[in-house]
Amino acid sequence: MQPVLISLSSFGAAEVRRHGQLWFTQLAQKAGADGVEVRGELLTRPAEELPDIARAVAERGSHLVYSSPEGLWAHHGALDIAALQRALEAAELLDAPRLKMSIGGFGSESHHDLPRLADLLRGRDTELVIENDQTTPAGTLDALQAFFRRADEAGLRLGLTFDMGNWHWTGECPQEAARTFAPRVSYVHCKGVQRQPRRWVAVPLAESQAPWRAVLRALPRALPWAIEYPLAGEDLLAVTRDEIRQLRAAAAALGAAR
Repeated sequence: MQPVLISLSSFGAAEVRRHGQLWFTQLAQKAGADGVEVRGELLTRPAEELPDIARAVAERGSHLVYSSPEGLWAHHGALDIAALQRALEAAELLDAPRLKMSIGGFGSESHHDLPRLADLLRGRDTELVIENDQTTPAGTLDALQAFFRRADEAGLRLGLTFDMGNWHWTGECPQEAARTFAPRVSYVHCKGVQRQPRRWVAVPLAESQAPWRAVLRALPRALPWAIEYPLAGEDLLAVTRDEIRQLRAAAAALGAAR
């Protein structure tokens, strides 16, 4: 069965800060999710919240991802060691096997930092995966291809969190990105998009203006998929359960089509 997670930001920043990520973790579990992605930017008491979520997830043997809001490189191109250490410490508190970060301000002057990054990751139980974010320095094909090429040359093999919606924010084609990065993808953010007059917005896949099925078809099977689009409604448990069901049905249909 396709592992389906929920990025807890899907429930809305204000609501998540009000109730806490443990509360939404438990809701996601009741709805049938296989795990959650905990969002660093929505933590209010990390030292208390992260171990509580870890215990709740461990009871179910669920998937767990920690998402850091900070980039690996600062805007001036230097490796942000403090940001990485904060993220690794949070992931360890959470007992999360996977840590998601963007490359931030990585550029041509940043290459010499890659061996240092490899040293900082060596011996860790946490896998670092890179996400294509909604910025030009860290979310375009050229920027990410350049990063991964240099990382590979430095002996640092990193996976990609493929956010199928974010490519629209940077003016890229998600299908081309899927073809380009498919061998490297280890985790998928499922996100529908619609174009409003001045911006893109995230929506459920069923409401998306983008060919999301074609994108998912181009990616490897059996990877964890995470819902990262708004989940809202009077019966939030029922809404969440239905979206999980629809995503699993899509996975089954794509599998049958092969």
